[in-house]
This record gives sequence, structure tokens and C-alpha cells, in this order.
Amino acid sequence: MRYSDELIEEVRSKNDILDVVGNYVHLQKRGNTYFGLCPFHNEKTASFSVTPSKQMYYCFGCQKGGNVFTFLQEYENYSFQEALTVLAEKAGITLPEADSSAAEKARDTLRKRMLEVNKEAARYYAYALRSPQGEPGYKYLTGRGLSDDTLMKFGLGFANISSDDLVKYLRSKGYEDQLLIDSGLASFDEKHGLHDKFWNRVMYPIQDANHRVIGFGGRVMGDAKPKYLNSQETLVFNKSRNLYGLNLARSSRTDYFILCEGYMDVIAMHQAGFNMAVASLGTAFTEGQATLIRRFVRRVYLAYDSDGAGVNATLKAISILKNMDMPCRIISMEPYKDADEFIRNLGHDEFQKRIDDAMDSFFFELKIMERDYDLKDPGSRSDFADALALKLCEFEDEIRRENYLISVADKYQIAADQLRRSVIAKAAKGIKTRYEEPKSGIQNTMTTEALILKKQRYLITWLSEEPEIYPIVKKYIEPSDFTDPLYAEVARQLYADMDAGRISPAAIITTFDDEQDQSRVAELFNTTLVLDADTEKGQALHDIIYMVKKNAVEVRSASDAMDAEAITRQMNDKKALEELRKTTINL
Repeated sequence: MRYSDELIEEVRSKNDILDVVGNYVHLQKRGNTYFGLCPFHNEKTASFSVTPSKQMYYCFGCQKGGNVFTFLQEYENYSFQEALTVLAEKAGITLPEADSSAAEKARDTLRKRMLEVNKEAARYYAYALRSPQGEPGYKYLTGRGLSDDTLMKFGLGFANISSDDLVKYLRSKGYEDQLLIDSGLASFDEKHGLHDKFWNRVMYPIQDANHRVIGFGGRVMGDAKPKYLNSQETLVFNKSRNLYGLNLARSSRTDYFILCEGYMDVIAMHQAGFNMAVASLGTAFTEGQATLIRRFVRRVYLAYDSDGAGVNATLKAISILKNMDMPCRIISMEPYKDADEFIRNLGHDEFQKRIDDAMDSFFFELKIMERDYDLKDPGSRSDFADALALKLCEFEDEIRRENYLISVADKYQIAADQLRRSVIAKAAKGIKTRYEEPKSGIQNTMTTEALILKKQRYLITWLSEEPEIYPIVKKYIEPSDFTDPLYAEVARQLYADMDAGRISPAAIITTFDDEQDQSRVAELFNTTLVLDADTEKGQALHDIIYMVKKNAVEVRSASDAMDAEAITRQMNDKKALEELRKTTINL
């Protein structure tokens, strides 16, 4: 349900951003702004700011910013609806009931019931692990080096060898048979009736990013098959869009996750202090999981098994992450099979060394590619060099390709010029790349377009901090003079607010749905104004207004059709620009 803008604004205005953010971040006042360590990336120097007058937060390090809604969405991984509900309750505001269809209401009710019964099942399994019947599971887990604190942290449990213990328990709690079947906790057949899906297994509750139990994984005691059994996909559980351990890893405050294969790998790493570990759920790594990871971090370390299947899984994951423009590095598990085994034998410090020495994914691909060539044979070595050139063509960015080309040439003792010519030849034959010879000379540190956009950001920030300059700015600058469409829309809303005698940057953010747009809007209101000490404020404002207006006139002139109306408009623009050039602004 989409609530009215008025109601959304009421909820936002009654939740002070300093109070909301202060529950998560230690803030210290500097002038009119509060600063603290950013909760969205790892840093040692506080660059995360909260400005009460604007009711906004902004990090000058990672460029994330927004209002109370976007903060909860980013930090708690809430949807906008969830953030709105939490803040409305905090402010004592009752939200109207959603006007949903009967089918939607039934689906919502079923979803809630599934989450409830999964939570109750997790409690039952955890209790059973510590009962006499759960002794085999408890011995297995502690025998793998897990502490009681770790068992509790991950909610590990045990499904008894009896085939209907859980069914009996959940029935006693009032849960209906069909719900148990739909949730994947029970099965039905004519011979056995309704019976537990999991029995005689160590149980791993699977939680979503918000700590809600959405499914289970079970490891059998003994040699029965299958060794691992996962919940079926349900209304609340989608294997390809969830990750084991994400509910804990999202709070690690690192800028990367370690992606591994199994439950025990994740648990062992967390117990050893590597709380950024996650794992796919009994399936190959998917684009949906990569998208989920990208909501929290921008880099991935792969710690898959060192056997053949693990190598193939690593190569597939590299391909997916590359398509998502997410850099990754490969952690070597050798001489052990997986992270769990490695940590149990060598411990935290050695695993940290493996992280520090992790291999760039591109060079890992080359390492695997080497296996198909005999580099001591001249002919095979030539073929390998040809394959290297082809591989380098995968880089569309020229600078990255050139940097990797130089490193590859050095590693494999190939002349860089020869390798570069080979890449160019591949491009000439239709290989998908945009290769140009590397440019020499000193490049401008900021393009004219980037400088103009920066001046436009200055102007919007200045307006928000000193509304008294609005009559001056409005006289010369229209919202359409901001050449970036997002900037123009923000200016339009800001002008309308100021005409109405109010200003609320935080409210403007709420009108944008896209997360990246919200951060860009926050940046517009948090650009640092750098004024020359020798320049008066009036002169500085004049220079910014003139540059923004001059650019807008030039953009319009370049795009206008050469008809009488356009010629007249251009003449008026140039006349107004000349008058502005001669004008003095006094502040």
C-alpha cells in the first residue's frame, strides 16, 4: 500500500534523525553537525555526519546518505514499508489498514504463520539438542570444535530419530497439518500419515537478513542419504535469494564478505572471529545471491573447497560477480579441503594470512587456464600467450586492461609490447573490446562537465543552508538550468518549498524510490562549500550562479533547432547572461 505523502512526512518529521541514528552510532557534536564512525563501511576516522537542521545523514567516505527512512532501510535491510511501520509505531502514529484483496490478505497471513511455525520448530530443535535424545548431535557438533556459545549463536539443533516428534509438538501448539506441509516441516503419505521432514539429523536453522527463520538444513547422523537435506522452497524461503549466515555477517562492518560452500564453513569462520562469512544454500551461487551481497558490501573473497568441484564452483562464482561488477579474490584452502578443516588445524592467524594473500580472481582464472598448456614447450607457450591476449580482451575499461596487461606480461615473462599488439589484433578481428593505445601526458583532474555538476551541488547545498539567498538565486537560475535530471528535480522541489515558506531536504529524499538516487540527493544537500578566503561571499555566489547559468545557456544552444523561436530564445539568454556578468551580488 502506498500511503499519502502527508502521512509519510508526518512519520518522518516526528522521528528526529539524531535519536534514530544515535541508537546505532556513537555521535559527537562538531559545530551544528554530529560525526561518528560510518556504520556502512569500515573506517578509523569519523566521516559519517548527521545534520539535525536538515534531518539527514551523509558519509563523506562511502557517499551513503538519506533520512530516517533510508537509514533503517540500509542498516536493518528493511523495505520502505517496514521502516515506515517501525517509525510510525515509535512516534505513536497508527497507520491505516492496507486496502488489500482477499487473496493478498490470505497470502500475507500464510506468510506470517510460516514464519511463526519455523521459529517454533527452531526452538524445538534447539531444545532437543540438549536433551538425552539429542546426545548424538551434540557430540557431533562439539566434536567438530564448536563451543556452546556458538551452538546458541547459530541456533543449532537436533531432529530426533523418531519420525513424528516435531509434528506432535507443533500440533500441540495449535498449528494445522497443512501449514506444516506447506512450510516444509512435515510430509504426508498413505503409509506413514503426517510425519517429520527431518529426523535423526543435526539441524541448521536458516535465517534471513532480519533474523527470521525461513527454513532449515539438516545433516544426517550416520551414512544415510542424502547427507544434507534442505527445506523445500516456500512462500518465505527462496534458496537462490538467501545466504546462510547473512543475518550475522551484515553486522560485521567490513567492506567484504567471505563466500564459502557449507554451513560448517560459515560457523567455523564466525567462531574463529571471521564474522563476515556467508554460504550459498545447497545450490550453486546465483545472480540473485550476488545481488543480495551487493546490498551490503562491494567486494567478495571466495573460500570454496579446494577439490575439483570447488574449483569449478569458484570459476562460476567469479563469472557471476564479474557480471555484477564486484571484484573478488580467492582464498587458498590447500592443503586442506575447506575452511572448516583449515581453521580446525591451523587456526585464526594462518587463515588471516590466507585472506591477506588471497589471489586476484583474474590471475586465479589464468592459473586454472595454465593447466591446459605446457609452458616449457615453445609451441604450447605461444598458444598460451595467445590465450592470454584473448583473456585480456574481456576488460572493457582501458586503464584496468592496461594495468593487468603489464602484470600478466611480468608474471609470465612476455614482452608487454608484444602482448599489447596481440590484444589489438584480437580486437581488429571482432573480439568485444574497445582497445586504444594508453594515453600519455598529464590529464585534467576534473572535466568541465564534472566541474559544472560540482558547482550545481554547491548551489543546492548553499540554498539549503542559507535560504535567505533564494530570492537572488531564483532571479537568475531556474530549476531547468540544472543539467542533471535528478538535480533539476531536486531544485524544482526545493524552489516550490521555499516559495511556500518552508524547507525540508529530508522530505525531498522520500520522493525518490531508488536507493542510489536517495544517496545522490543526500550528497546534493551535503556538498562541502569551499570558499576562497580572499573572495567575498557575494562574489563567490555570483561566480557560481554565472557558471551554472552560462553552462545551461550553452547546453540549450547546442540542442535547439535553428528556428525563429530558438534564435529569439538564444538572444534573450545571451542578453541575460551578459547582464548577470556585470551584476554585483552583495551578501
